[in-house]
Amino acid sequence: MKQIIVATNNKNKLAEFQDIFRSNQIHVISMKEAGVAADPEENGTTIEENARIKARAVWDLCHKPVLADDTGLFVDALDGEPGVHAARYAGDPQDSDRNIDKLLGKLGDLPKEKRTARFITAICYIDENGNERIVHGVCEGWIAFERMGEGFGYEPVFCINNGFTLAEIGREAKDRRSHRARAAHKLAFYLRDIKKIRRSL
Repeated sequence: MKQIIVATNNKNKLAEFQDIFRSNQIHVISMKEAGVAADPEENGTTIEENARIKARAVWDLCHKPVLADDTGLFVDALDGEPGVHAARYAGDPQDSDRNIDKLLGKLGDLPKEKRTARFITAICYIDENGNERIVHGVCEGWIAFERMGEGFGYEPVFCINNGFTLAEIGREAKDRRSHRARAAHKLAFYLRDIKKIRRSL
């Protein structure tokens, strides 16, 4: 079974990746399990740059397959805010509750049809030889008027088409429909194709 290191210190994100990749016969492990430690500054101007920075920082330490992701929340009524700065929208230190408060405050009483938004995730995968592959996942939705459900990040206020927030739909459904899940499944398909090609050589 293929093993990939996930370049994150976020336990929720790691668990999500483990659930998604398990069904694809890919074993993902934490940096701690891999015996590496890295906390690079995410100073990229795009989610792709930030994902690459994190993945490359870990790969440079171990030269083993690694993946890292970065996600932006893009709200149409706010000209794309918070965008790539979603995690620190309300400033440092990073605080999800303050980020949500700022977002809801900016949107105010705007009606549902003007609260459209999307999560976009970029995953950067680096193989043992240092070759990179970037895949994307998009989840369309809208920003709720208040928090609903228990989740991390903006999940309690991000509604998908069925009217529930990502925090309300449960892990199994989220592993199929979320931005991160869609990007992860694309990566799994890519790795499966690479494996088939190598077998045929």
